[in-house]
Amino acid sequence: MDNSSGVGVLDKAAIVLSALEAGPSTLAQLVAHTGLARPTAHRLAVALEHHRLVARDMQGRFVLGPRLSELASAAGEDRLLAAAGPVLGALRDHTNESSQLFRRQGDQRICVAAADRPMGLRDSIPVGATLSMQAGSAAQVLLAWEEPDRLHRGLQGAKFTATMLSAVRRRGWSQSVSEREQGVASVSAPVRSPSGRVIAAVSISGPIDRVSRQPGRLHAATVVAGANKLTEVLARAHAASQPRQSESA
Repeated sequence: MDNSSGVGVLDKAAIVLSALEAGPSTLAQLVAHTGLARPTAHRLAVALEHHRLVARDMQGRFVLGPRLSELASAAGEDRLLAAAGPVLGALRDHTNESSQLFRRQGDQRICVAAADRPMGLRDSIPVGATLSMQAGSAAQVLLAWEEPDRLHRGLQGAKFTATMLSAVRRRGWSQSVSEREQGVASVSAPVRSPSGRVIAAVSISGPIDRVSRQPGRLHAATVVAGANKLTEVLARAHAASQPRQSESA
């Protein structure tokens, strides 16, 4: 199938963005993944960076830029964010702890939605906050199902280990205690795209004296249910958007 639109520069820019969907890329990796000449790949990536469609992570690698999510939200097409509000609210009400939704952006994770506790000490993370991928239960979830080479790189300097991530994959959720911030514990579970890829993490967080040093025992089942709800919403939306087979086919 020919995916060419007839406008060469746009087709090449689309190839660059598609390559970055898999994760951060150096210029050499971008050249290898796109098949574009090195000067062309570099010129397009820098031009896309100018328009915030591409950004750089802390290692200088190219990643998808913030403008893409802004455009998706503005167009009302971000089904995950649209569904997240009610799910996070229900999670907060059920656990009496603050809840968040995180997405990975290069070597960081961003809080894209949250529901705060209505009273008392707030342990929530504000929407838009950028946190490290090297600590916290959401970082564990967002890294645990990565390809081996990306997982290995992500573990460098992390406060969790390969063994801990193996346990996360086995049970389907993660927990952390004073890992990102002293005195705070959290539980997270993965949200998956219709293709099965982990695209976000649902979390609850609170002080250790409330959620204990084994927060998973108290809240894992509820957090997993919330994450699964969002996964189901995405799957239903994807199925509804697919053209139906002709009954005569």
